[in-house]
Amino acid sequence: MAIYHCSIKIISRGKGKSAVAAAAYQAGEKITNEFDGETHDYTHKGGVVHTEILLPDNAPAAFSDRAVLWNAVEKIEKAKNAQLAREIEIALPRELTREQGISLVREYVKEQFVNAGMCADFVIHDTGGGNPHAHIMLTMRPIQQGGAWGAKQKKEYILDPQGKKIYDPKKRQYKCKAIPATDWNEQTNAEEWRAAWARLCNHALEQYGHNQRIDHRSYERQGIDQIPTVHLGVAASAMEKRGIRTERGNLNREIKVTNQKLRQLKARIAKLQKWLKEEQENTEPPTLADYIQGILSRRAREGKSQVSQSIYNLKDAAKMLNFLQANNIMDMAGLDEKFKSMIGEQLDIQHKLKPIDRRLGTLKKHIEQAEIYFKYKGEKRLTEAEQIRRSVYNILRQEQREQQPRRAQDVER
Repeated sequence: MAIYHCSIKIISRGKGKSAVAAAAYQAGEKITNEFDGETHDYTHKGGVVHTEILLPDNAPAAFSDRAVLWNAVEKIEKAKNAQLAREIEIALPRELTREQGISLVREYVKEQFVNAGMCADFVIHDTGGGNPHAHIMLTMRPIQQGGAWGAKQKKEYILDPQGKKIYDPKKRQYKCKAIPATDWNEQTNAEEWRAAWARLCNHALEQYGHNQRIDHRSYERQGIDQIPTVHLGVAASAMEKRGIRTERGNLNREIKVTNQKLRQLKARIAKLQKWLKEEQENTEPPTLADYIQGILSRRAREGKSQVSQSIYNLKDAAKMLNFLQANNIMDMAGLDEKFKSMIGEQLDIQHKLKPIDRRLGTLKKHIEQAEIYFKYKGEKRLTEAEQIRRSVYNILRQEQREQQPRRAQDVER
């Protein structure tokens, strides 16, 4: 079924990243970075089913070439900590065909980014494992009418109450502040871009006759008492497909079990409330737990056979009572608070998993390079490649055990 995923991040030179390297990797191409002379060859990469560059009207036609575009970005950005590009990763609805998915992404990119003046380079990955997704790389510097790069920000002088510039004797210059040339970095944009993707996806699903819908809002904002799963990422997903259980995969499996228990618990509470309301005329203890205890005692004394046959029987009620007492829950407000704390713990776990995910990506690249190297060394060498892969996997599992955060069973508690 369709799922919602939309992540936004910055490709920054200050973090050791390269726009050329990122573009070559996403598109599965070989591109040389003219800024540092390094060649990035990802022609062995599989799963790249579509690549496309969309440009605003005032962009040079040469930017339709991926190597030209991102080398131009690397050249214009001089600072060692320069922000080179913005990358957006989105999950495509699995209900749509490949052509429908490509058309959907193209519409989204034009509407939200190209029309605003950004150059957009998007690729679609689909390895056939049920996780089609798109990577969108966007330029962060405006382009002037003549096709030249514009400034990211401009200087504005600070004026005194009389409208005159203020001189700073220490710096020997007039005081000024930087004003962004565009609103592309506004925090409100992230919410708008995420909402727009959900809107376009739902329109496409409806257009092509599918009942599934997605929502960009969190479960908490939607009023859903459910713990969200974590995004596996490329490295963890690849390892899971190879039969290697990852920390994120284990966590998602436990979250699914926990959510099932939460749904059952919610249903039991609702039925219990209905039952308590019906019994309220006969017994009125001061707390929710006392209600249950009084009803259990009376039902047990009466020994009515229909109780064991009802939807909410004595066994279910006894389990519910134990849960409420163990967690010191006296009313529905207490139960809601318990749900919120569980979701909060889940968010903490997701935060702790971020460094593990980065390490997964690094190790996956090492594995890929080993496979390429030994591919041409004959059958005898394949044994060595397998030994290297196993060694890397053992190192990864050891690191995961050392960095392992609290697991979903803590949430269930």
